[in-house]
Order: sequence, then structure tokens, then C-alpha cells
Amino acid sequence: MGYEKEIHEYIENHKDELLNDLFDLMRINSEKMDPLPGKPFGEGPAKALAKGIEILDKYGFKTCNHDNYVISGDLGPDDRALDILAHLDVVPAGDEADWHVTKPFEPLIKDGILYGRGSSDDKGPAVSAIFALRAIKELGLPLKKGVRLILGSDEECGSSDIEHYYKTEKPAPMSISPDANWPLINIEKGGLANEFSADYEKSDKTPCLVSFNGGVKINVAPGKANASVRGISAKEVKTVAEKVTKETGVHFNLNEKDGLTFIEAVGETCHASIPETGKNAITALTYLIAKLPLSDAPVNEYIRKLDQVFPFGKVNGEGLGVAIEDAESGKTTVSFDIINVTETHFSGQFDMRASIAANEENTGDVIEKRLTDLGFNYVRKPMFAPHIVSADSKLVKTLLKSYEKGFGVTGAKPLAIGGGTYVHHVEGGVAFGCEEEGFDNRMHGADERMKVSLLTKSAEIFADAILSLCND
Repeated sequence: MGYEKEIHEYIENHKDELLNDLFDLMRINSEKMDPLPGKPFGEGPAKALAKGIEILDKYGFKTCNHDNYVISGDLGPDDRALDILAHLDVVPAGDEADWHVTKPFEPLIKDGILYGRGSSDDKGPAVSAIFALRAIKELGLPLKKGVRLILGSDEECGSSDIEHYYKTEKPAPMSISPDANWPLINIEKGGLANEFSADYEKSDKTPCLVSFNGGVKINVAPGKANASVRGISAKEVKTVAEKVTKETGVHFNLNEKDGLTFIEAVGETCHASIPETGKNAITALTYLIAKLPLSDAPVNEYIRKLDQVFPFGKVNGEGLGVAIEDAESGKTTVSFDIINVTETHFSGQFDMRASIAANEENTGDVIEKRLTDLGFNYVRKPMFAPHIVSADSKLVKTLLKSYEKGFGVTGAKPLAIGGGTYVHHVEGGVAFGCEEEGFDNRMHGADERMKVSLLTKSAEIFADAILSLCND
């Protein structure tokens, strides 16, 4: 739009303010909590929304708190062309001992990189969007149509916040969410998140599994899991564990107490939509247990079956019989993320992100048959649909131009991902920024991080895109 120099100088001159606002938000533990009166997602998310609206008010935007589900800030005419959807809630911090650079809610910049929960998902991008709007406002740049920034507080646990918002508010003709990857995502896979279980008789046979627990959220592949076995020594387990570590890269800590051997698996956490980037502690520990010389007690047999269905490192769904892929969206992926096992009961939860070639017949039916044939209890759920926006749409083409201008590249192409963003259920919406290829931001893991330079560059790209879309 011809304002690149002014926007760049503005963002650079206000970088410290951007970071200070972001620090204020990151210091708030805004993971979903038990609901309270007037606070549907608990104290933490409500505090984040309050701080968010304080920031928006400070810069003179027209703001609204939508029942403590989301907040919004408007710029420009009432005739709105664009919505920007970001979120201020975060996933749980996990074990603080796994954070090595700083504590989860104590933001720290080291070597040009900002560390802390929310730095990349999604408080950092949200504040970049705020400063894009602030730059346009304070530079007095023209807007023929308006833009609204919508900041939610339940994106990580199902987006019921944005569902509530749309019950009373109409979406703008175009929507973007700065909560994914550069350059732009126009395809979000469909899929299925479900659980299965088994009940069986307690057995006195040994050696035998006694307990097995791991996982926190169904959309997070866990980096830790724990089990205990009876009738086999830590020395015997160690021999097998060392071989499994060589195969998987997952480490095992062992100790004995009160006639039991306790096993802790330590892998690498990752988002369930990209399970190939982590080392799933549950499936690694399942693999280890299945290799131990255990008895034919029912609990042991179910773990052996589990190892067949969710084999470590094979995340394309082949164990479930749903290894489907297509040229446009890629492969189906499956992540086994929660397990709870006692001597009489098993329950587990998995998260599947499906190729757009997948459907109820070639995927939903197959999963149901596979699990029930193995003796698991499985209550069928419908798959959720993919979200697809044409690469030839005006929105996609305009945003890619802003991206190319900001990064100094040409020929950018939209992406397909397994993750679902805020715009998954918003017709015509796309995800725009802010994860950069080649940089691991450790999203949903310990030491989550974001380049400071990418925060400021993103703000500039957002400003350019807003001007292009709202002045057409």
C-alpha cells in the first residue's frame, strides 16, 4: 500500500512497548480452569482478557468484553471487512523442571529469543496484531472499511469461546488467525479425537503390569509417562530399556520399592497435529512393556494389543488401518496422548488429523472395527470436517503478497496442516502466521519460544495486509 517504511519505523520505535505489553500477558497463567461466576474458563483466562482489554483501551480502540468469553477491539468504519482472531489462553505449563531457560510464566529474552508460555501460542502473535492496528491508527493511515481484533480465552480446549461469540456477532467477510505458520494455511485437516477402554479381571499371575499413566491433554503428545510392574526386577527391565532407548531415543528411569519396579519414560512433548516432531513417552513405554517377559494376565495382553495399534514412531495411522494420504493435504497422522491403566481397567485417548481423502467409510468404520475386534470398548464419534479455502481466493492471494513483501520472497504457496485453528469453522477464514519454517518454537512444550525479530516483522506484515484488505 506504499506505507512500508512508515510502518517499519513505527514498529521499531515502539518495540519496547510491544514487549512490555506481551510480558504483562505472559506473566498470567491463563490455562483453562474451573468455571467461576462470570468467568466461564476460570480465573486465569479472565485475568488475561482483563489485561488484553486494558491494553486495547490504552491505545484508544473501541472495545467490548463479550461475557468474558472473548474481547474485541475495533478500528476504522463500522462497515467491517476483516476479523483477526487470536487467543490469550495457553496450554498447561507441564513440569516446571523441564523448563531450562526460564520459568513458564516468567518471560525472558535471551539472544534475541523470547522464552515463556504463550510467546508463540498465541500471546506473541496477538500482541503483534495489536501493534499492527496501533501503527495504522497512530500513523493516520486510511481505512475504507473496518477491522476487528478478537481475542479469545478457550482456543486450546475446543474454542467454545468463539462459538459463544458468533451466537451474537456476525463474522466479517474475511477472517484471519495469526496462530499457525507462515506463509499462510488454507487447508486444515479434519479428523477425530476419541477414547477407548477395556475392563478385565485382576490376575495373580506374574510378572504383571500394575499401573500405567501418562498424558495431560488429548492434543498434546506427552513427553513423560510412568508405569509399575510386579514380579520383574529393575535390573531385568534395564536390559530391555537400554535396547529400546537405542531404538527410540526415549530414556527410562528405574527404581524398585515395595516389591514393584517403577519405570519413567522421558521423551519429547509435541503438538498432537505434528506427532512426528516429538518422542511420545506413552508409545515408547508401551513398546518397552510389550517387550518385557510378562505373563499372559489380561492387563498385559491389552498392552501388547495397544503396542500393535499405536506403534512407537509410526504416526500415519497404519496400526489402526487408516494410513491414507493425498497430494493436496498430505498424510493422516495419529497421536496416542492419554493413558490410564490399573490391574482391572484400561482407558486411552488418541488424536487423529485426517487427510482430506479420509471419510467415515475408509477411516471411521475402520478404526471402530480395529479396536472392537481387539476387545476394546469403543463408542463411535463422527469425524470433524476439514476446512478448505481456495488458493485462488482474493483473501489468499492478497495475504501472500503481504507475506512476500515482508519476507522479501516470491512464489509463496499456501500450506495444509493437521492442526485446527480459530478459523476452522469460520467460512472462508485462513491462518496467517506466525511460525517460521526452520525454527522450532517448542509450541505446547517446555521452553516455548519466539524470535523477537519475528514478532516485529509479523506486526509489519499484519499492518500491510490490513491496509490491503480494508482499502480494496
